[in-house]
Amino acid sequence: MARIAGVNIPTQKRVHIALRYIYGIGPVNSLEICQKVGIPLEKRVHQLSDEDILRIREVIDRDYRVEGDLRREISMNVKRLMDMACYRGLRHRKGLPVRGQRTKTNARTRKGPIKTVAGSKKTV
Repeated sequence: MARIAGVNIPTQKRVHIALRYIYGIGPVNSLEICQKVGIPLEKRVHQLSDEDILRIREVIDRDYRVEGDLRREISMNVKRLMDMACYRGLRHRKGLPVRGQRTKTNARTRKGPIKTVAGSKKTV
């Protein structure tokens, strides 16, 4: 099992797919890494030599912000918004959608399960 950036990547998958298991590396970045290192897209992780894995590690460490560093940066950005008490920070603090989505319906992922309020049933 190859270990890159603190993540065990699956051995049976193609390299450009397996690299996506690393937080912060998506489809475009994984293809870019393969191109920089010179690995063909058909090659699978278990076919890589130790030399290839070392080169991939070096490219990721040098050119990309991944895993812990990226998570820390994102959480610091959110914390900064909350400390500033700007609109987006207040939305983060309250656990509501931040990017302008409707909240009367369809915000259950962000708001959590429905909290029933007693006496809210309308009588006509």
